Amino acid sequence: MTLTAERTKRQPAATPARRGWAGGLAAVVTLALLALVSLFVGVADLSPWDFISGSATEQQRLNLFASRIPRTIAVLLAGAALALSGLLMQLLVRNRFVEPTTVGTSESAGVGILIAVMVFPAAPLWVKMIIAIITALAGTAVFVRLIRALPPRAPIVAVPLVGIMLAGVISAGTTFVAYQFDLLQSLGIWMQGDFSGVLRGRYELLWLLAIVGVVLWLFADRFTVAALGEEQATSLGLSYKTTLNLGLGLVAAASAITLVVVGAIGFVGLIIPNLIAMWLGDNLRRSIAWTALFGAGFVLICDLLARTINYPYEIPVGTISGVLGGTVFLLLLLTGKLKAAR
Repeated sequence: MTLTAERTKRQPAATPARRGWAGGLAAVVTLALLALVSLFVGVADLSPWDFISGSATEQQRLNLFASRIPRTIAVLLAGAALALSGLLMQLLVRNRFVEPTTVGTSESAGVGILIAVMVFPAAPLWVKMIIAIITALAGTAVFVRLIRALPPRAPIVAVPLVGIMLAGVISAGTTFVAYQFDLLQSLGIWMQGDFSGVLRGRYELLWLLAIVGVVLWLFADRFTVAALGEEQATSLGLSYKTTLNLGLGLVAAASAITLVVVGAIGFVGLIIPNLIAMWLGDNLRRSIAWTALFGAGFVLICDLLARTINYPYEIPVGTISGVLGGTVFLLLLLTGKLKAAR
């Protein structure tokens, strides 16, 4: 054996913890670089060198601090929250084909927005948010009640089908009422996933999503036990209904807050948790940080594409996420890497 081969043999293999830290550091650095790029992409001419050299004008500073920085923060918070909502929804329902936009949660939040626009048109944004959370929670509760009423031997794909049909019914009813009161355009603006209107003073409610992430982290073990089913969770001493209601409340809150501030952005909560599960398995506590990180990165990439594909005009981020997310989802289905049961 040569000296080189002997040294190679004696070198310890990289442990999973070291590989995890290295991968996490690389992901964080990549996300930080994308966020930095996001600050200087747009119609207004901003250059990093102008700020480094101190030659930036007052208008450029205003654009950076009043528009670009709030927009980037909003993208990161919304992406992380949507991905975590999908992760928690899939865990509690025990089905990989569900997320807030496919079970009627987002559409129910839209009902709240319509009610707020009709009844409280001059109300502040936080009032609309509270109404949207209430209706989103009600719609999610209806979905849970419907899937519990399914026969025990119902195919696993029946769960997402029920959610899609419920979402369709809610969306159709909301559209009909909005049409009757000539509010279709207003409702469309609210529901359209877009970050172009994010400015300082109009996005701060999204910081509430950080609280949702913290609560999810604190109760991760309980949610994992609840995913075993009501009988097993109860036998282990867990208050199943309380935990389930808490989880669904977090999903409804995150979906409603995101919808009120930036609109509906689909497929984030569907594909990101599935990709993370294929990589790390079903350990919720281990997956939370990765899911939030990749969800934020995915929406940030969609936002950058939305600003550059048809420059100087913008395409709604919800459209970009639908195309990219739908393509990835179909590829996972066609290659057999995605299973419905969790």
